[in-house]
Amino acid sequence: MKVFTQIQEIRTQRWQEPLLSWGLVPTMGYLHQGHLSLVQRARAENDRVGVSIFVNPTQFNDAKDLEGYPRNLERDLELLEIEGVDLVWTPTSEIVYPPLFQTYVEVEQITRVLEGAARPGHFRGVTTVVSTLFNVFQPHRAYFGQKDAQQVIVIKRMVEDLNFNTEIVIGATQREADGLAMSSRNVKLSPEARQQATCLHHALSQAKTAYEQGERDAHKLRRLMLDVISQASLARVDYVSIAHPTTLAELDTVADQALFSMAVFVDGVRLIDNMIIP
Repeated sequence: MKVFTQIQEIRTQRWQEPLLSWGLVPTMGYLHQGHLSLVQRARAENDRVGVSIFVNPTQFNDAKDLEGYPRNLERDLELLEIEGVDLVWTPTSEIVYPPLFQTYVEVEQITRVLEGAARPGHFRGVTTVVSTLFNVFQPHRAYFGQKDAQQVIVIKRMVEDLNFNTEIVIGATQREADGLAMSSRNVKLSPEARQQATCLHHALSQAKTAYEQGERDAHKLRRLMLDVISQASLARVDYVSIAHPTTLAELDTVADQALFSMAVFVDGVRLIDNMIIP
């Protein structure tokens, strides 16, 4: 496994075998099984696998959140070595955003709701850094997790609009045994908060059950999810949504497929989760 910091090093290594297919797994590090499941899929579907590890400052709108984001590069590299990754890029902020940097990529309407409304500027940072990763690696396929559902929708829109020659592959949300979606932020939960954090999955599961039993009123389904979350004393809702899975417009009735999603602070730690129903 080759580990590089400089852009030219990545490009040189990437093009030593120009006829081979490459899969890219973008990450911010502190890897868990969710990340590794994407790496494993990329390994199965491509000749070579690249991974980026970069805590992207432009997608944080809270300096304390950026500073407190968990990091363990040595452990991350050990895990990637075990998975047979070929190439890892670990740039500094100064490399990704050099002096006088002033060019950003922005997807419009679908970034103005949900995570975009809660975290102004977040998706501009995401789309800009992902564009940089695609330009540096030029992968045939790029792998993202369904847990970040809106991010997936935004990146797909960007790729289609700007004609990136990269296929976007989505991996299923990986969960702990009790249903909690795997996240690098979970390590910040206290033991009590960790127990209560399952309220997100419970809320989605109960909404799914209600849908399967015939409930189609999106307002009632949102209220059901809010009621489940309210039973966790450490939980504070940021948003609960039932939206169209492409436009992200909020729905009154679940007539077709819908994205059920939420963001919840559990003892101050912000967690997200979602399901596509049905």
